[in-house]
Amino acid sequence: MKNIYKEFRLSSWAIDHKTVIYVIMALFFFLGIRSYNVMPRESFPEINDTRVFVSAVFPGNTAEDIERLIVDPLEEALKGVQSLVDITSTSEEDFAVVKLEFDEEISVDLAKQRTKDLVDGVVSGADWPTFNNAKVEPSVFEMDFSELMPILSISMIGNYPIEQMKDFAGYLEGKIEQIPEVKSVDIRGIEAFEVEVAVDIYKMTAAKISFNDIINAINSENTTISAGNIIEGGQRRSMRIIGEVENPNELKKIVVKSEKGATYLGDIANITFEEKDVTSYARSYGQKVVLLHVKKRGGKNLIKASKKIETLVDEIGENFFPKDLKLSISNDQSSITLNQVSDLVNNIIFGVILVVIVLMFFLGFRNALFVGFAIPMSMFMSFMVLSFMGYTMNTMVLFGLVMGLGMLVDNGIVVVENVYRLMEKEGMSRVKAAKAGIGEIAFPIIVSTATTIAAFVPLGAWPGLMGEFMIYFPITLSVVLGSSLIVALFFNSMLVSRFMEIKEREISARSLRRITFILGGLGVLLLFNNGLLRGLGTLMILISILFWAYKYLIKKQATQFQMIFLPRMEKAYSTFLSKALKGFRPIAFLLGTFLLLFSSFILFGIFPPKIEFFPENEPLQIFTYLEYPQGTDIKKTNEITKKIEDDINNIITQNKYNKGSYNFLIEDFGAQVGSGAGNPEIDGGVTNEMPHKGKITLTMREFKFRNGLSSENMRSEIQNELKGKYPGVAISVEKDANGPPVGYPVNIEISGKDYENLIQTALEMKDFLNAENILGVEELKIDVNKNKPGTKLVINREKAGELGITTAMIGRQLRASLFGAKAGIYKKDGKDYEINVRLKEEQRYDNNALFNQFITFRDQSSGKIKEIPIAALVTSKNNASFSAIKHRKSLRMVTLYSDVLAGYNANEVMANVKSALMNYNLDLGVEFKFTGEIEAQDENMAFLSNALLAALALIMLLLVFQFNSISKPIIILISIFLSFTGVFFGITLFQMPFVILMTMMGIISLSGIVVNNGVVLLDYTQLLIDRKKQEMGISKEQMLDNSEVTKAIIQGGTARLRPVLLTAITTILGLIPLSIGLNIDFFSLFSDWDPRVYLGGDNVIFWGPLAKTVIFGLTFATFLTLIIVPATFLITYRLKMKFKRVLKAKL
Repeated sequence: MKNIYKEFRLSSWAIDHKTVIYVIMALFFFLGIRSYNVMPRESFPEINDTRVFVSAVFPGNTAEDIERLIVDPLEEALKGVQSLVDITSTSEEDFAVVKLEFDEEISVDLAKQRTKDLVDGVVSGADWPTFNNAKVEPSVFEMDFSELMPILSISMIGNYPIEQMKDFAGYLEGKIEQIPEVKSVDIRGIEAFEVEVAVDIYKMTAAKISFNDIINAINSENTTISAGNIIEGGQRRSMRIIGEVENPNELKKIVVKSEKGATYLGDIANITFEEKDVTSYARSYGQKVVLLHVKKRGGKNLIKASKKIETLVDEIGENFFPKDLKLSISNDQSSITLNQVSDLVNNIIFGVILVVIVLMFFLGFRNALFVGFAIPMSMFMSFMVLSFMGYTMNTMVLFGLVMGLGMLVDNGIVVVENVYRLMEKEGMSRVKAAKAGIGEIAFPIIVSTATTIAAFVPLGAWPGLMGEFMIYFPITLSVVLGSSLIVALFFNSMLVSRFMEIKEREISARSLRRITFILGGLGVLLLFNNGLLRGLGTLMILISILFWAYKYLIKKQATQFQMIFLPRMEKAYSTFLSKALKGFRPIAFLLGTFLLLFSSFILFGIFPPKIEFFPENEPLQIFTYLEYPQGTDIKKTNEITKKIEDDINNIITQNKYNKGSYNFLIEDFGAQVGSGAGNPEIDGGVTNEMPHKGKITLTMREFKFRNGLSSENMRSEIQNELKGKYPGVAISVEKDANGPPVGYPVNIEISGKDYENLIQTALEMKDFLNAENILGVEELKIDVNKNKPGTKLVINREKAGELGITTAMIGRQLRASLFGAKAGIYKKDGKDYEINVRLKEEQRYDNNALFNQFITFRDQSSGKIKEIPIAALVTSKNNASFSAIKHRKSLRMVTLYSDVLAGYNANEVMANVKSALMNYNLDLGVEFKFTGEIEAQDENMAFLSNALLAALALIMLLLVFQFNSISKPIIILISIFLSFTGVFFGITLFQMPFVILMTMMGIISLSGIVVNNGVVLLDYTQLLIDRKKQEMGISKEQMLDNSEVTKAIIQGGTARLRPVLLTAITTILGLIPLSIGLNIDFFSLFSDWDPRVYLGGDNVIFWGPLAKTVIFGLTFATFLTLIIVPATFLITYRLKMKFKRVLKAKL
């Protein structure tokens, strides 16, 4: 027979060792607070990316050359690297990047080492190209997700010479990069300096001097050589020949040629120390600025980094820089992160208040404190564990805490309510009731917690970047639930054994006056301070007021609720349940509930919701990307960017967005042209020169300051204004990604071997889709083209060979003329600047001067100097080359892509695109597939569906272990399936979008939550049945008759009514603030007496669908637990009885 008053040894030990438990509680409390304060703050979690990049710079080469010389050899070697999942590459003019994605089971350091070993093997080969007499050296690196985007930008505005602005920016860059949390600083809007030796081709030719003569002369003179040591006067002295120039003008005095009189470098070249050719422009609100983009190190505290930078900038601006040099910080991600963290923390506080109020009405004030104690204690334990695991404080972790808020009190409620029941109804002492009460429910709450955690275990296998991003939520929730279980079994058990009372203590008026005098008096004194002290004073006064309110108002209402309403509710429930369990009604209730489930499916199909991959966010940033054809001069791109800036400025300065000089939406308005203006989705982090590209960035204010205005509507206005306005310019108006990058909604990869054919196919497909006029498509673009203008030179090999000239000699001469040749280093103020020799600007771009120049060399056979014009050896013709060549798994590909217009659903737009291309004819050897967001959506939907099935299987396994039965786990599994009724009805009735990631995670979460109440109810009902068998003296194998089982079910349901309702209500109330978007700033409420209330926000957009899914499902699941679970239990019990009778009759 089952021991009906068993004990749980661990809890009994905690009850008997209260001092040890007090010490542990204090230790956890201290460590939890410390962990909360030291955990780094992030907007999104650190992503352990398993991607490795290989990049190489080889100036002066077309995309085809880069593909042939760099990319093909690298891909051939790297495609066999161990644990490789995918390999893609981009070959552009002068530059190549190969991206390798590895299996998640290996560390990125190991993947990087394996890659570097293979790259080193390729570079050491004889065929690997060289540049400036050295082999092209590829870089192998990883790219941390958090290090990809700047955490803030610093703009410098001042009327100073370029060189001086460069010095200011360089000084600030050096100081900021000394901050431990900072990885790098990128300077935009100003170029690196160089010493340019601008040669006059005519003077050089007249003097019979070649580029090699100039380069050798500079290298020979601009050098410092150690000659060794001499002994003089008994001392050993080192001898050094100092030849390095201290001023670029000294180079003019270098003798290049001494035959028939000296020819100085200054005679044939103009020498300057100035900016290199412009590669970028930067503006803020249309005004030219120097921008410093600051990037954070992975794993470091974003908030701390931003504060240090802000302090440093203020200090340098105040004490070191001129007063008229304006420094300002923009796009500060720490303010966004602080706002998100603050809102979620306030949601937790709001949820705690709602939960404690409900607990007070159900259990009384004293007992509510026992359960309420579990909230902060579990939170602090969770912070301690998460900090130990190396996690940062980010939105994923915080929502795990919000989600766990209502669930973590479930175990405490069951413990406290069960002990209270034994003390009240069976007259046990506190210690005995605590040991017996916890013994009754210890294993059920352990199993129910395990089943809830089991629902999230399959999410641990979530593949790819999205898995790395979302995994923090289930891990955090599991930590919270595990902590709440420890609190319930150890801390709550000890506390109730020491302090629980059946009757509420009456607080005397004298005691209240004493409390009010102490708390209220101290609080009034603290009100005259600011900040934290003032908030503490306000809290003390409020607590004093609440004590009086509880004594004369709240306690009376709570007592009436407990003594009148709850007994009536229990009686009504008992009466209803007894009627529901008569005759065929249990079957009718079960079938009716299944009918509701099918009805919800039908309604879901008739009124399908919009399908979204990620929640559609209100943009925090709006990016306007513009792109001219390859080969466009940066000045032309800059001019069109200015025009588009004016168009955008006209939109954002409308009266509806402004009040005086204050813009409700826009915090910063910046523009970049050239380097740094690329689109991360297309350019993949490449930051080389982009003279044909521009980017305009609008940074929004926090949601609560927007005066109810929509940044998405503003994006729509910008899209409408720019659509088709500037022919020949590809323009895309996009918003910041609400999660890890997954690509464009419309993303079609066309692959094959013939690249010209692929581009032509992409153009034809683009024209076809444009003719279909699919609504919602912003603008179809192709990521590569063959419009990059070039000049092809054909050498007359026979003639050149007869004259002793090689192709390499011609190539080096033209390369030095245009690109320049490095002739050493000029050192200034501890920095190195290149000395580059090239033709002066007006001759560089003069074809006559360029091709009529002589190749000057000494003939090896005759010893005479020869001068041969290049034009006599080559013929030139204009051609076009590829802007870039892209590969996936060594196969060439072209991508046709587009964003979706604001207000349109990406899935609906993509469905129309798929439909249009269903029977699209392609040439042999050409294929296309849909990738980007749609591919990621399908992959993640498939995974989440499998994860749900795996979660249900794990739950089933644990329930079988708990009950040693098949029927009870099936009953709970049925209740899980039926709870989806609430989800589908809720989504359909409220016309909510079905957000694949959030709604599916909500359904998986719901599966784990629904189990809890079912386990506790069935376990207690079985306990009552076992007690009845013991009372009647029958064996465990025998079965009670129908009437006795029905009584046990009704008694069990009635006894568990309060905890079932409480656990459901607390979980729902914990999620209510986030689901409705009600934001109250409790910190400012107490410190400044300003609650800063507002509705909506980024958190509710992101997490609202998940929270609402759980609320809808759990609301319906409560009905299932209280009615359908008992009905199904009775049905299965009757079936067992009937089966035994039939079996007995046959035997």
